[in-house]
Amino acid sequence: MRSLQYFPSVSISFRTQKDVNTPLLPRLSPTKTRNYPLPLRVATSTDEIPPNAVRRKTDINWRGGFSLGVDLGLSKTGIALSKGYTFRPLTVLKSRGQKLETKLLEIAEEEEVDEFIIGLPRSSDGKETAQSNKVRSVAGRLAVQAAERGWRVYVLDEHGTSSEASDRMIVMGLGKGERQSREDAYAAVILLERYFSTQGLGAEIILPKSLDLQEKIKNSAPKDPDFLPGKLEEYYKF
Repeated sequence: MRSLQYFPSVSISFRTQKDVNTPLLPRLSPTKTRNYPLPLRVATSTDEIPPNAVRRKTDINWRGGFSLGVDLGLSKTGIALSKGYTFRPLTVLKSRGQKLETKLLEIAEEEEVDEFIIGLPRSSDGKETAQSNKVRSVAGRLAVQAAERGWRVYVLDEHGTSSEASDRMIVMGLGKGERQSREDAYAAVILLERYFSTQGLGAEIILPKSLDLQEKIKNSAPKDPDFLPGKLEEYYKF
């Protein structure tokens, strides 16, 4: 997508020409200057609004910002949580539409999450599928509601996460019934692990069209009040 370019503030001067005689018109006053504020600029990439995985890579003192992994299925949605460098399956939701989006926001609020990592279906050759459009639609609606709270929404290639989750649960010794009921949540765990292990490589931010909401996201840098850079020494006392 071509990024929009805006010009900086300019001063516009109004002058009359000395060699023009306009007796019927009032003479304009000497130079007047009007300053116009810079318009809000469209955010275009994760470079401007980096995900938590990138923040950890670029700032070793940065702490805070929990991530919610979301595996959107046809009938179920798996949820996983990342706090620090730990990952765990949370739950599997069966609600759809607005009820699902509301539930995701409630979970994010409860778990102090500031970003959603949503799995984006792709085929083995990397192309998006028909299901990808449905996921993007949900992500777009969620992004608007999340931005109102200063939270961010990203999509990330989820190819292979379900099969990897199934293999992991077999190794863990879970029975068939448990695997079927938990697979979506464990797929969300795999998604989060992939996201952090690659420092957010391939994550695509989903932005609301409102520039005011985009600005709110950019100005809502996550901070964990219980883990500030200036107090790191407190966490090494045992």
